[in-house]
This record gives sequence, C-alpha cells and structure tokens, in this order.
Amino acid sequence: MDMFFSSWADLGRVLVVGALAYICLVIILRVSGKRTLTKFNAFDFVVTVALGSTLATIILNKSVSLAEGVLGLALLVLLQLVITWASVRSDRFQSLVKAQPALLVYKGRILEGAMRAERVTREEILAVLRESGVNDVAEVEAVVLETDGTLSVIKKLPNDGAKTTLANVPGMDKASAYRS
Repeated sequence: MDMFFSSWADLGRVLVVGALAYICLVIILRVSGKRTLTKFNAFDFVVTVALGSTLATIILNKSVSLAEGVLGLALLVLLQLVITWASVRSDRFQSLVKAQPALLVYKGRILEGAMRAERVTREEILAVLRESGVNDVAEVEAVVLETDGTLSVIKKLPNDGAKTTLANVPGMDKASAYRS
C-alpha cells in the first residue's frame, strides 16, 4: 500500500515544499536575469536540466530540507552567472566552456569530414534542408551546426550581383569554410 499512498502528511509536505521551492526558483531566476535559462549551448542546457532535477529532489526527497534545496538552486544559478560573466570577459575562458559553430555544408558542397567530426549524418542535413524548403543542396550557401546543437540553413541569394558571405557566423572564416 505504501507504493500508492504513504500518508497525508507526506502529500502535504510535497504541496507546501513544492510550492515554496517553485516560488523561490522563480524569484532566483528573475533576479539572475534572462541569460540564466537560455539554450545557447550545451553548458546552458546542462544547467537547466540540473535546476529541474534539483527542484524535483527538493519536492520529492524528504531528507532534503527546503533551505538546503533553495541553497542548491541558488548555487547552480550563481555558478551559471560566474561562468557566463567570465565567458563574456575572456575569449580563452569562453573557448573552454563553449563550443564554436561548425560549418557542415559550404556553397552547395557537403563537408564530409566536418560531418564526421560533429557526428551529423547526411540524412539529418537533408532533413533540415527539407524543413527549410530547400530541394537541392546546391541551393544552399551553408549549413551550420550551432552551439546549441541546432542546424541553421543559409540559402544562396538570388544571383543579382550581390555577394553572399558567412561573415555574420562567428568562427566562419575562409579557412574554416574549406576544412573537411
């Protein structure tokens, strides 16, 4: 029977501690700013998952007090703030904790070596092209694997004399465009 129902006190604890922990998390996130729960890269994703896991632990684990749990949430957010603060101020530190975008297709040519290095299949690239309304790889200036794991498609501009460029994609210089 304990598997389905333990006691009314346990249910009351989940309701009270869960509501209070949730309110504390919302306050902590509002104070820390918009950047805390972004999806810019894998590091940000891990912090978001850790926050969710910590909140669940506070709510469901009787051995974790509300104060301990809120301190854990605050610590995760504080560490996220420290890491992002340091990343903004130091390119070297940023390169340690954050990935760079990777060029997978350039001027209609699939870069097999880059695909292997990033563990992306041809089928995944073709799927993202279809989602973008592209029927042929030749219609694409570039496909970029972004730091958050998404694939961005940059279509070729109509041939009106305008020059297409990847200058707006960080880390995409001519040398990296031809790595494969």
